[in-house]
Amino acid sequence: MVSLRDAKAKLSKLADRAAGGVDVVIAKHGRPTARLTAMRGKRKRLDLSLLQSLTDGMQRQPEGAGKALRRLRDEARY
Repeated sequence: MVSLRDAKAKLSKLADRAAGGVDVVIAKHGRPTARLTAMRGKRKRLDLSLLQSLTDGMQRQPEGAGKALRRLRDEARY
């Protein structure tokens, strides 16, 4: 566990440790507040043609989500 003050002073070194697989916990006033962890591997690219084929068969909604939520909210009030 590293104090916030030390973390601010040594952020670059702590980031290197986190990148190496060591979780670094940052404490504020002695209480754990944040954690630095390594990033996961690269994300897979989205296959747009697959997504298109999945959504082609879906029926279009008559109103947008914002309009539908406002309508539901307003109807529930009274």
